[in-house]
Amino acid sequence: MEKKHEIGALIIRVTLGVLFFAHGLAKFQGGIENTVGWFASIGLPGFLAYAVALLEVIGGIALVIGLGTRIVSGLLAVLLIGAIFKVKLAVGLLGNGQMAGYELDLAFLAMAVVLVITGSKLYSVDNLFNKKD
Repeated sequence: MEKKHEIGALIIRVTLGVLFFAHGLAKFQGGIENTVGWFASIGLPGFLAYAVALLEVIGGIALVIGLGTRIVSGLLAVLLIGAIFKVKLAVGLLGNGQMAGYELDLAFLAMAVVLVITGSKLYSVDNLFNKKD
């Protein structure tokens, strides 16, 4: 049973990592200054765009390799809560036709919280460092 749990956590960890990496990379590829401007337009300091994009890229890589899974997942959960309440909540769960809703953010949040609670040791760098003899 423990092995099945770890396989499930691995799937969640790698999937969430790849998706966050892709979202962060897109912010840089699309021109981070565009993201800075968008952050400013919704009342957030522009420098947060850099912090968010870096967290998504570095955090995504960390999740894929299983490095600091619980901590990184916690940081991403905080990011997602901010995104839901600051940006997406007003447009509703499924969006308004012009902007996506918060359904995807909510799914990512649930995945991140699961990883905060359970961790993910299978095929992880963390497990290499924490092996018991």
